[in-house]
Amino acid sequence: MIALTLAEAAEAVGGTLAGGAAPDAVLNGTVTNDSRAVGPGGLFAAFVGEKVDGHDFAAAALAQGAVAILASRDVGVPAILVGDVLTAVGDLARAVLLRLPQLTVVGITGSAGKTSTKDLLGQVLAAHGPTIAPRNSYNNELGLPLTVLEADEDTRFLVLEMSSRGVGHIEYLCRIAPPQIGVVLNVGTAHVGEFGSKERIALAKGELVEALTETGLAVLNADDSLVAPMSVRTKAPVRFFGEAADADVRAEDISLDDDGRPAFTLVADGAREQVRLNFSGEHQVGNALAAAAAALGAGMTLAAIAAALSTAVPVSGGRMAVTHRADGVTVVDDAYNASPEAVRAALKALVAMARARPGARAWAVLGPMAELGEQSDEEHDAIGRLAVRLGIDRLVAVGDAAARIHAGASHEGSWGEESVMVADQQEALALVRAEVRPGDVVLVKAANSVRLGWIARELAAESVSAVDAR
Repeated sequence: MIALTLAEAAEAVGGTLAGGAAPDAVLNGTVTNDSRAVGPGGLFAAFVGEKVDGHDFAAAALAQGAVAILASRDVGVPAILVGDVLTAVGDLARAVLLRLPQLTVVGITGSAGKTSTKDLLGQVLAAHGPTIAPRNSYNNELGLPLTVLEADEDTRFLVLEMSSRGVGHIEYLCRIAPPQIGVVLNVGTAHVGEFGSKERIALAKGELVEALTETGLAVLNADDSLVAPMSVRTKAPVRFFGEAADADVRAEDISLDDDGRPAFTLVADGAREQVRLNFSGEHQVGNALAAAAAALGAGMTLAAIAAALSTAVPVSGGRMAVTHRADGVTVVDDAYNASPEAVRAALKALVAMARARPGARAWAVLGPMAELGEQSDEEHDAIGRLAVRLGIDRLVAVGDAAARIHAGASHEGSWGEESVMVADQQEALALVRAEVRPGDVVLVKAANSVRLGWIARELAAESVSAVDAR
């Protein structure tokens, strides 16, 4: 974070100093809502939650080296008092950005793929200049400004995920961190239960490109019928990415290795470069193309982009993380989140990986998808049917909420023990442990709230010696 006095910070957030806070004391450390993570020169944001009141940890934060706390009531320690702590964190982030005119802000949104694209783009831009990208999925009204507040005078690029659970959410995030480059990956059915329709989701996602100025750049998916038309909603120039022949940044000659990692020819501006990704799944090609288009807008050459894409590695857990066990079993942990589009992509990647291993069986251990509203039964049923059509050898539906996955597989033509229902994680793990064979590939995927990642971690930890874990 850049250095600010407490007086300057208080002015930025419309707050008042209390608890003996010295106006000329300097903030130059971490801003966080975790009292354990704050350090010397930091600021602790004290939130009042349903079960925990951050104000109770004010003294602990000061003992850790915090200069003050950002608080909604006086607790007798140096503090900036505000009416709403969350709003104040956003205001502080905006004030910091205004002091960093050299910074290029890149916003990324989409129903699926935001975090993988962030991981790719963050590493690509880091080859061009000092870059900050969020940890994991810091993509909401708290995580985004906390990421912004990590920037300082040396930072050249700031890559931000922008999530939305309703119309107006991304617009708010863009007011905190106005983007120079806006990337819209896709519009799917994630959160459709909250939005009501894919069209409403598109309306919300398009708020990102609406926030761009004439000097910015909109990066849009040419292959998505709800994203490409967003070109009329922005003042900025548009660069399309995708596999379409007329896309400005496109992929040709796509192939997959034994771990489902794509290689392809990256084509843009009349140039061609070879890329070999370290991310599993053909759907990662689209994420890489989006990152490439944004990096071109940031001034990188296609050759430099291709080289950086080929060395980038996954840094966020639970997203097609591949572990090779010493006994020959391959475990794919994709359990961080699940939308219908993401599950379909993961199943296709699973099949490709199994086919690359003679005699291997493809296992899909699937939990429910969340926030699908009235479409939930239909979407879960469709996933079960797709598993059969793709030739998944063993489908394990975990928990009552995943029953429609098993039903869909059964109705499509699954027989015997190809598709089974189990009650919980423990039963699923016991089943796979008992029946998995060397060479098999096991995919674990579900909504993050289901916590199926535990199964993947347990499986990955077994019989592992010299493990190639990505």
